[in-house]
Amino acid sequence: MSGSLNDDSFHQDLQPRANNVSDYLSHQLQPPPPPPRRPRGFAATAAAIGQTTSTASATGGKAKREREKEKERTKLRERHRRAITSRILAGLRQYGNFPLPSRADMNDVLAALAREAGWVVEANGTTYRHSTPPSQSQEAAFPVRSGESPISSGSFKSCSIKAALDCQPSVHRIDESLSPASLDSVVITERDAKNEKYAALSPLNSAHCLEDQLIQDIRPRENESQFRGTPYVPVYVMLSIGFINNFCLLIDPDGVRQELSHLKALNVDGVIVDCWWGIIEAWNPQKYVWSGYRDLFNIIREFKLKLQVVMAFHACEGTESGDAYINLPQWVLEIGKENPDIFFTDREGRRNEDCLSWGIDKERVLRGRTGMEVYFDFMRSFHTEFNDLFAEGFVSAIEVGLGVSGELKYPSFSKRIGWSYPGIGEFQCYDKYLQQSLRKAAGLRGHSFWARGPDNSGQYNSRPHESGFFCERGDYDSYYGRFFLQWYAQMLIDHVDNVLSLASLVFEETKFIVKIPAVYWWYKTSSHAAELTAGFYNPSNQDGYSPVLDVLKKHSVIVKLVCSGMPVTGQEVDDALADPESLSWQILNSAWDRGLAVAGENSLSCYDREGHMRIIDMAKPRNDPDRHRFSFFAYRQQPADLIQGAACFPELDYFIKCMHGEIVDDLVPC
Repeated sequence: MSGSLNDDSFHQDLQPRANNVSDYLSHQLQPPPPPPRRPRGFAATAAAIGQTTSTASATGGKAKREREKEKERTKLRERHRRAITSRILAGLRQYGNFPLPSRADMNDVLAALAREAGWVVEANGTTYRHSTPPSQSQEAAFPVRSGESPISSGSFKSCSIKAALDCQPSVHRIDESLSPASLDSVVITERDAKNEKYAALSPLNSAHCLEDQLIQDIRPRENESQFRGTPYVPVYVMLSIGFINNFCLLIDPDGVRQELSHLKALNVDGVIVDCWWGIIEAWNPQKYVWSGYRDLFNIIREFKLKLQVVMAFHACEGTESGDAYINLPQWVLEIGKENPDIFFTDREGRRNEDCLSWGIDKERVLRGRTGMEVYFDFMRSFHTEFNDLFAEGFVSAIEVGLGVSGELKYPSFSKRIGWSYPGIGEFQCYDKYLQQSLRKAAGLRGHSFWARGPDNSGQYNSRPHESGFFCERGDYDSYYGRFFLQWYAQMLIDHVDNVLSLASLVFEETKFIVKIPAVYWWYKTSSHAAELTAGFYNPSNQDGYSPVLDVLKKHSVIVKLVCSGMPVTGQEVDDALADPESLSWQILNSAWDRGLAVAGENSLSCYDREGHMRIIDMAKPRNDPDRHRFSFFAYRQQPADLIQGAACFPELDYFIKCMHGEIVDDLVPC
């Protein structure tokens, strides 16, 4: 208002209308009569700014809300698109036997369809027929000449003749009896000299028809040449445990030779043998019996196969093929009757007798020895007994068992106690020795009331959303939850560090192997509940495998990852939110980034072509600029299946040759 009073022109305009001071002031206090005159000067600018600011604020808030809504709609569309893509890829892998990589995109899908149709697709996308050298131009790679058709029933045999006629009216008949080579130049009958017109309509000149032909030409076979010349990955096969009885005697040498002859015919590189603590030191502490293993190793040497040995400090629950249950040593079980806290214990007080608790690693509760001393004495006895085999290089590596099933994990998924897939499992930290460690850690942290396990973590077969600890925004991410999970995981890390330190003193230059489990169910949840109970602090906001791999890097071990090899169905994704591929690649990439050697091992049920192809894609990642690959692959195959013919020899032969990077010819799938 002051600005308008100082404006001369504004005064000159209003002065004639006021007869006195009162009229002038009243006129100033009232709005001007219509039509209003636009104010000028400072007041006009201030008013405009105020009005613009309020309008912009309202408009901006509305626009921001619209942008947020559009972002949410975009996220929903993207999730829907990804779900459809995932189902398409899963269907191609499961029903079409397509060897798609774990992180396939549409280029991989098109390349796989083209290869299934008999085409060659190079890494840079160049695509051509087998009969045409890749150096020729693309026009020369797809010739269309008068009297000839580029259609090869060797590559488009599954494409219906009707589809071909729709795109190429001049094609009257394709002789199915012709060989693939001769069909490359099949002659077609022309009609009314319309060569030019029909050549333009050739399927290879029609993108739409080419896509139809590629999609229709889905046959249950693999392009064998795709693994020709790839890096050589040795394959070891695990021998049965049934050849050595509980008195460490070789009970079936003829059966061993029969199995090894089968394996030799398949051109495997070596075998893996479990040396069971419960057999070798079964009856008395520090009384080791190796006679059966000496006989077994001598037979393996006859076949000139390499040997990997597993230091099996765990019990064996037996297998479907009828292998006997192998307990821990009897003298250990007797100690356990008096002091059951030497075993892992859940919240309900149930003991797991498959392996010793890590809480006694430094406790002298095993007839005057600690857990670490028991492991060290066993490994030293093995090295002393078979020093000659180490000297001649017959033993190529030692796998050190670090938990139940020989895997680095807590026994949180015990079927004997009642667990079934996809339960989250239970924490195994309630024996008195681990509880002492927890109390000490809580005291050092300054929160002694944290010296307890979570009381809302559910049961073995619970789902994450059913527990207050593992649910979305649950207690796993609270101050107490983070403290407990870090301590729980650190106990696992300390155990592997201590055992490998002793193993390096015994075996010196020998390579060590550590097996990492594949706990892939509930991987798509925030908490990763199953991994947490297994000892890997790997929620969505934490990398739980890096600290473990750092310790393994310290000891220069070979990381052996269990590969599921089996596709995850849509039902499994919905029920268990499982993602084995993402978990595997998280571990593989983290290990390779640290320069660690990586190996693989298949699950027991992986015998089909699709499972093999998934494993091969993981063992030899395509388009990897660093050319990473597995150091070897351990094939879990029950010898009873090999001898009785339950295993599919062509499939296994195909798998081994692909791992070796050899040419595969005329393999008939089972």
